[in-house]
Amino acid sequence: MPILDYTKQATTYGKKTFDVYTKGMGPDVIILPEIPGLHEAVFELGDRIASAGFRVHLLSLFGTPGKPFRFRDSVKEISKACIKKEFAVFASRRSSPICEWIKSYCTTLYQENQKGVGLIGMCLTGNFALSMLAEPWMLAPILSQPSLPFLPKSGLHAFPDEIDKAQKQGPPPILGLRFTWDLLCPKQRFTNLKKKFPQHFTAIEIDSSPGNPHRIPPIAHSVLTLDFVDQEGHPTKYAMNETLAFLNHNLRNDR
Repeated sequence: MPILDYTKQATTYGKKTFDVYTKGMGPDVIILPEIPGLHEAVFELGDRIASAGFRVHLLSLFGTPGKPFRFRDSVKEISKACIKKEFAVFASRRSSPICEWIKSYCTTLYQENQKGVGLIGMCLTGNFALSMLAEPWMLAPILSQPSLPFLPKSGLHAFPDEIDKAQKQGPPPILGLRFTWDLLCPKQRFTNLKKKFPQHFTAIEIDSSPGNPHRIPPIAHSVLTLDFVDQEGHPTKYAMNETLAFLNHNLRNDR
C-alpha cells in the first residue's frame, strides 16, 4: 500500500487534531484530500510529486487514509461535510473554517524553513488556496476541480476581503484544472477566477464532451488522481506535467 511509505504525524490546532503524512525531500508541497479522503490514488499523486524532488505533506481532513476509492464512501463523506462546522460547503463568499488549520500548518513550515510552499486542493478542498493567496508562504496554489460552493456556479468559496487583499498585494501565479463537462466544477467558476486574477490565473480545461478523441467520460472529475491516465499524449498526463512544471518554476525560484 502507498501509505506505508509515508511518515505519519499528528498535528493539533486549537481543539482539533489531524494526521499528516509526509514523504520526500525538497520544497514543501501540501496536498489536501478530495472526497472521500486520502484514498489510494491521492497517495499515488503524492508519490509522483515526491519523486519529482519535493517533500509532500498529505493532510487528512476527512475520511480514512489509504483506502481504495469507493463511491459509497464519497456519498457518506459529502453528507458528513454538509453538517460539519469545519466545512462551509454552501458558502460562496466565505472560506471553510478548516482553512485556518491549514494556514497554521503552512505558517509553521514557513517559520521553520523560511521557504514558501505549494498547495494542491482537489474537489471539496479545491478552492481552499484562495483564502491563502496573500500569505507570504503561498507560492504555488493549484486548484484542481474546485467544487465549492455547490452554488452559485461562479462562486469562489473565499471571503471577499481575502480576494481583495490578494488582488491589491499581487497574488502568486495560480493554476486551475478541470474537465469541461464536470458539473461539480462548472466553467463559470474558472471564468470568474480569470476575471478576478486576469494576469495570474492559468486554466487547463480538458475536453470531456461526448465523442472526445481521448474517450474521457463526461462524468470525469479527478484530473490528477482517479481520472489520470499515465500515458504520453493523454490530456491528463499533460496536466500532470504542467503541474510539476508549475511547482518547479515557482518553488525553486522562491520570490
